[in-house]
Amino acid sequence: MESSYLVLTYWQVALAALLIVVNGAVSVGLRLGLARSLAVGGVRMILQLLLIGLVLEWVFRLDRWYIVLALTAVMTLVAGVTAVERNQRRYPGIWFDTIVSVWASSWLVAAYAIFVVLRGIDTWYHPQYTIPLLGMILGNTLNGISIGLGTFTETLLARRGEVETLLALGATRWEASRSPMRHALRTGLTPIINSMMVAGIVSLPGMMTGQLLAGVAPIQAVKYQIVIMFLIASATALGATGVVLLGFRRLFTADHQFLHSRLQTNSK
Repeated sequence: MESSYLVLTYWQVALAALLIVVNGAVSVGLRLGLARSLAVGGVRMILQLLLIGLVLEWVFRLDRWYIVLALTAVMTLVAGVTAVERNQRRYPGIWFDTIVSVWASSWLVAAYAIFVVLRGIDTWYHPQYTIPLLGMILGNTLNGISIGLGTFTETLLARRGEVETLLALGATRWEASRSPMRHALRTGLTPIINSMMVAGIVSLPGMMTGQLLAGVAPIQAVKYQIVIMFLIASATALGATGVVLLGFRRLFTADHQFLHSRLQTNSK
């Protein structure tokens, strides 16, 4: 099968962008108050994607390991910060915990993909593989981490009486927090599980769709998508588990006390 794809013009992209009017009409008609957010979000998306397109063309052309490493480090840092900003509850050390969880889980899984699964590529820093792989892993991992951490902190506060009662009756900090932790991890992992359930039947995932549009043989696109889905699932599980456990250590002392006062509501 010959690899080919339709080269889009900026005019064609503009025609697709006009569809945002549908969202705006819904917002205005139902008085949702989202018109400004939609406009800002659309403009930001266009500018950000155009900027990263120019950056990636430069990175692909130079093909230097230190440039790839620097770019992926910035991507990871932004993902960690974004995961924190999505949460209403904050506690001392949340930034460190979240960034470490995002960094460790995504880079560990990406390294496994590059050195074990895709060991046929020329170099580990090949930008054509390293950057897109890590980008897809990061995007999904930060969602799982954000949802898991947010659910954990909210559940601890909602069940504060239950947690403190268990501690007063002699339960360890692990026993008292086990139910909120399980609930948080189930919630954090549910989106990726749902995606795996319907992949190929209800939806064609983004990477597979992109490869098909680029003219890649369907079975090859399917193989890549299967690899990506398993990478994303494992990174999400590692990241969500890591951030919940780190949060647990921040919010419970070695003397089995629940430090609920550390949980503060974000003022923004």
